[in-house]
Amino acid sequence: MADWNFSESIIISRPPEALYALVSDVTRMGEWSPVCTGCWWDDDTRGVGAWFTGHNETPERTWETRSQVVADEPGREFAFIVGGDRTRWGYTFGPDAAGTELTELWEVLPAGVRHFAERYGESAEAELRQRDESARTGIHETLAALKKAAEAA
Repeated sequence: MADWNFSESIIISRPPEALYALVSDVTRMGEWSPVCTGCWWDDDTRGVGAWFTGHNETPERTWETRSQVVADEPGREFAFIVGGDRTRWGYTFGPDAAGTELTELWEVLPAGVRHFAERYGESAEAELRQRDESARTGIHETLAALKKAAEAA
């Protein structure tokens, strides 16, 4: 089976700390994601180890996921893993002469591949290809929306 990961970067005319503040506030994710329509923290915990729930919608289905924060370094990195072990989403913030290079990363982890195999059987790879395409399109749209929101602030 293939590796299931993708990343894309964009230059945004804002400092890393300002972009980190936007991205790490998961309650705002619905403002720029084409699939996630909203998120909320599961309790008052923040930082590495904190859990939040996301509500997602596509024309085909609606679902919620729980994710755990695994990287929380202001101005450097923010990342979480869906289901605690299945899919890692992350953002890194690198200095650039024009502001910040913001990179969004997506990776299905080994437990996620196993989950797809158990749930979809012989269709697992086709399902993962569909998620891969959705991530590629979604990351591009999310970064463009983040750039627009950040530069308008």
